[in-house]
Amino acid sequence: MPNNKILVVGEECSDIFVYGSSGRLCPDVPAPVFNVRRSTISPGMAANTTRNLESLGLKVDLLSQPQPIKKTRYVDSKSNYTFLRVDEGERSVKRFQDNLITDKEIADYRAVVISDYGKRFLSEANIQRFCDNNPNVFLDTKKVLGGFCINAKFIKINEPEFKAIQRDIHIPEWTDKLIVTLGKRGCMYGRKFYPTKEVEIFDLCGAGDVFLAALTAKYLETNDIDEALKYANKKSTETVTHKGVSVIT
Repeated sequence: MPNNKILVVGEECSDIFVYGSSGRLCPDVPAPVFNVRRSTISPGMAANTTRNLESLGLKVDLLSQPQPIKKTRYVDSKSNYTFLRVDEGERSVKRFQDNLITDKEIADYRAVVISDYGKRFLSEANIQRFCDNNPNVFLDTKKVLGGFCINAKFIKINEPEFKAIQRDIHIPEWTDKLIVTLGKRGCMYGRKFYPTKEVEIFDLCGAGDVFLAALTAKYLETNDIDEALKYANKKSTETVTHKGVSVIT
């Protein structure tokens, strides 16, 4: 390929985990008093997909919004129970501009990975442009599937998203490209289920990004979707056994 890089497109954020404990209620309002012990910060959403692809040895460019998004979680250190999540910056996200990249540049990438988190950065027309100009588009989107993404190589959505749209699409048209993740039960592709082993879950944050990165990397290596799905299952299962957002090893 003229360019051995992967292009990741989509919204990125900072995933902040504030760990601590609470042993009493506030005296003036019925709310727990949270005592902070430590905090961590990690690249999230499309940036998490990017660093997982890089961890698998791939060269990656990230095309994302310049406006910062923060997701701050206040978590009990002992139980890993989340008291509260505070999101900042989503309303300031501006639309993707087509002049950021040419059609030829899109075509020159080995593959394009789209992490569309539905924060208004990518429109259907934006996604269609990537799908029409690169034969290896791996798409994760919150949008209802339609003609704009029919040329994607593979499309990953989760089970609740699939249930929400299955009456709005003609499922046989998407059989060869639609991958539905099923949480601890693994995933489904076409009429086939890919189970995964049962593990103790500590944190689901970032598991979808890991699945998408592992799927992309293994498929580009083997050109075998069965092997890619088994590998993606394995790596996403490993990541939920760790606290916070972890990276593929």
